[in-house]
Amino acid sequence: MPEIRSVAVFCGSRVGASPAYVAAAVALGESLANAGMRLIYGGGRIGLMGALADGALAAGGTVIGVIPDFLQRFEVAHAGCSELIVTDTMHTRKRRMFDLADAFVTLPGGLGTFDETFEILTWRQLKLHDKPILICNIEGSAAALLGLIEDSIRDGFAPPDARALYETVAGVPALMQRLVRMEAAPAGDSRLL
Repeated sequence: MPEIRSVAVFCGSRVGASPAYVAAAVALGESLANAGMRLIYGGGRIGLMGALADGALAAGGTVIGVIPDFLQRFEVAHAGCSELIVTDTMHTRKRRMFDLADAFVTLPGGLGTFDETFEILTWRQLKLHDKPILICNIEGSAAALLGLIEDSIRDGFAPPDARALYETVAGVPALMQRLVRMEAAPAGDSRLL
């Protein structure tokens, strides 16, 4: 099986309340670059997204930003990306990120991060892909997201095996250890339309 070469990271367009969030984003960017893994992300220069890209670029990594045109017009696009892909819609952005990635990582973030994470989890639950999904828990930041999943299981809206759709790891070092040991899904596994 091939190794993980490209990682899509979902994270906040704001820095959040804890300095640990920015530190984790920078560390993840650097770590991906040092491991020879290409970063796929939302293309922003602000918030955790900007810190993530800056970390990867400073370490000599390849960074592919995927941003919808309307956000680029708001001048939030990161001009330093190795490649910046501009899409027509948010939906096209998510699909393009999916196509480019071997695995997915969620860092702290808000509604957009939740949206991206739940969509990729749903696609996996529907057997549209079998790419790994890792949720990086920084100082308890994943508690609300994980709690929502647990509540849906408790209330009978999701099966208990929904927990197998993702892994939760505590911090960037543990996340990177897991990523380097993982194998990418077989080529052509995507059944998305």
